[in-house]
Amino acid sequence: MTAADTADVEDGHRPAAPTRPFSAFEWMIAGRYLRSRRRETFISVIAGFSFAGIMLGVATLIIVMAVMNGFRTELLGKILGINGHMLVQPIDMPLTDYDEVASRLERVPDVVAAIPFIEGQALVSGPAGNLGALVRGVHESDLRRIPLIADNIQLGTLDGFAEGEGVAIGSNMAQQLGITVGDNITVISPRGSVTPMGVTPRLKAYPVTAIFKIGMSEYDATFLFMPLEEAQAYFNMDTKATGVELYVVDPDSVGIMKAAIEEGADRPTFVTDWRQRNVTFFSALEVERNVMFIILFLIVLVAALNIISGMIMLVKDKGKDIAILRTMGATRGAIMRIFLITGASIGCVGTLAGFVLGLVVCLNIESIRQFVSWMTTTELFSPELYFLSKLPAEIDSGETTTVLVMALVLSLLATVYPAWRAARLDPVEALRYE
Repeated sequence: MTAADTADVEDGHRPAAPTRPFSAFEWMIAGRYLRSRRRETFISVIAGFSFAGIMLGVATLIIVMAVMNGFRTELLGKILGINGHMLVQPIDMPLTDYDEVASRLERVPDVVAAIPFIEGQALVSGPAGNLGALVRGVHESDLRRIPLIADNIQLGTLDGFAEGEGVAIGSNMAQQLGITVGDNITVISPRGSVTPMGVTPRLKAYPVTAIFKIGMSEYDATFLFMPLEEAQAYFNMDTKATGVELYVVDPDSVGIMKAAIEEGADRPTFVTDWRQRNVTFFSALEVERNVMFIILFLIVLVAALNIISGMIMLVKDKGKDIAILRTMGATRGAIMRIFLITGASIGCVGTLAGFVLGLVVCLNIESIRQFVSWMTTTELFSPELYFLSKLPAEIDSGETTTVLVMALVLSLLATVYPAWRAARLDPVEALRYE
């Protein structure tokens, strides 16, 4: 016997034939209260708005969280795919034994690749204009070990990359300079030869052997890869390298690998990881993600509050029905459960509908973006502003479960007070609402 049923006995209203909790009778009455009648149109409208609010709030929360997860994953994959997970640089002397250091580092557990490189800034020129570029010199064999480049060659090939003194450039750079495979690109560096008249800029033309497209507009417009030996000659680096980039099995484990990397280098080095080099950027993404979650959570909360107002109006409207049910022997517990089922059904069905809607939108987010862009003749997700060429969405099962549980709990809590008020009415008080 529930607490509400005990109260019935204390008040002298012993039920003739109490029903078991959540029996078919209670579900039938709750189902009738959910169906609209002509005189209950306003209450049905409020219930409909509550259902729509829960559905849209849950769907929006799932969609936004999935898009932000996808955005972070894609950016992280692009940034780390071309910059490496860890960077090893010399401290005491120039890095002239870079091949030996890279060989030793590759023997460290969980290190996938160690790539020595030279990096410098330059101005690149083509028939259609000029651009600032980040020139990176690597061995041809090492360039093939970077999947983000080797697997995304749009035009040309990396064959003969080193022998022909060719370069590989991004698709956006090629487009803005008006260059294709086989054309020459002019690379200009302010650090050139020293003459009696001062330092003259270094200028040299290279044939373009490959054009890659990694899907991140900023990188496709700024990166230029050339053979390591040629980069040494161009930047007056002789036999030196800027550093060694490391690719590891798990990017999130770089913190615990730092000591092993320093020991494996077998020389004084300064080791930094991707979190230190991009701390501001990814911290801003995390803050934005948390703020969006809070804002959208408030939408679900407002929808749950609508359930309270709708249920209170329903209790007032059904005062005569409550009196009749109590007179026929329904317990206070039964009345409370009837209205709990009525209100919770709105929240539960709305949450389920929101989950399905959010899942469908996430699975077709790019097609929806393209359709809306076509309908409005606008660019909804400009690669120049958002870095990526398409709208990503990655559904996290843990986050989605949290959203669903949160919406269900709020919906259930929103029905407790109206159901309690309905259970507290006795037959005489209930008739006063008519």
